Amino acid sequence: MKVMIIGNGGREHALAWKISQSPLVEKIYCIPGNGGTFNENKCENVYIDNIHDIKEFAKNNNIAFTIVGPEKYLVEGIVNEFEKDSLKIFGPDKRASMLEGSKSYAKNFAKKYNVQTPEYSVFNKLGDAIEKIKEVKYPVVIKADGLAAGKGVIIAKNYEEAEKTLYDFMENKIFEEAGKTVVIEEYIEGYEMSVFVLVDGENYKIFQTAKDHKKIFEGEKGPNTGGMGAISPHPLLNETLFENIKQKIIKPTIKGIKEEKLNYKGILFIGLMIKNNEPYLLEYNVRFGDPETQAMLPLLENDIAEIFLKTVEGKLNEVELKWKNKVSCCVVAASNGYPGKYEKGYEININTEEIVFHAGTTIKNNKLITNGGRVLSLVTMEDTLEKAQEKAYEEISKISFKGIYYRKDIGKL
Repeated sequence: MKVMIIGNGGREHALAWKISQSPLVEKIYCIPGNGGTFNENKCENVYIDNIHDIKEFAKNNNIAFTIVGPEKYLVEGIVNEFEKDSLKIFGPDKRASMLEGSKSYAKNFAKKYNVQTPEYSVFNKLGDAIEKIKEVKYPVVIKADGLAAGKGVIIAKNYEEAEKTLYDFMENKIFEEAGKTVVIEEYIEGYEMSVFVLVDGENYKIFQTAKDHKKIFEGEKGPNTGGMGAISPHPLLNETLFENIKQKIIKPTIKGIKEEKLNYKGILFIGLMIKNNEPYLLEYNVRFGDPETQAMLPLLENDIAEIFLKTVEGKLNEVELKWKNKVSCCVVAASNGYPGKYEKGYEININTEEIVFHAGTTIKNNKLITNGGRVLSLVTMEDTLEKAQEKAYEEISKISFKGIYYRKDIGKL
């Protein structure tokens, strides 16, 4: 069968790499793909970017099913468009995608269905939000309501930082319309965990866990990025915590999806803060994470094309997930200056046999060239986290391009 993957990041290359291993799949169209998918087995990059043309391509090329990488297309309703023409697609529809598309919707959903989450307030008037930050306990979390490419969350240490954030979001519109409404949320001290759950509308399966590193500098300092690295599975997951996550987060979330009659057939990415073995929902994402996907997929033993097909067809109960007894470490190599201004167009040299997933790369004159902020991800798998980390840094030193930057502490707890 033929499969289509929408997106051009490391997540999409990882999906293409894993799907290409399926004997069920003969061809993978990457929309638009990148320098890695250009050379990936069974893959072909196709440059189209609007939902109508993507749908027409799926119809004209007899695509068995489509996987949507970026949240943007899901929030814009690509699933609704595909389902109008009975095309199979992995991902939630426009209404269900509000779980990521609107922080206030997600928080209200969580409250309604007793999903354990930090206390919060929602504001769409700057004056009211300013009054709130005069009375909150610091630090406090301020979130832009809409999509902000993973950068719309600020932990304000004091009133001055909170005030500046509110003006940036609501008046200066640094995230355009995404920041006109804000969520002001209680800060919880703990550690983060990413939990991924497959949902087919009726059944669900816990997919995998991971730890993401979002800040640009070591020690989780500096501005947020899309993610500078990840490890999987999360090393601090224990039986008590896992049970708490199931009972206090996952089960009430699935109950809410069913009761709200949300059309959800895809992956649900649950971002958690863990304090004293208690999980608190920070956010929902309605797609695979990046770079968590790069860390998770090499550990999966199943044919992922079959998993996706069963999910889309509402037959997840027929799937038994199998994982390698290994730990993975994914380190992202970025362009100098990211997540701010950076230059691109530099030749990339890769001299490692380890798994490398491309993100901001392209092919020019038969050469691999940098073409984005996060350029590529290197992934290692070993018996222990320490060995995986050690090998990752040994191997990433064999990759070079002008201005290469990567954190030296990925996987540190």
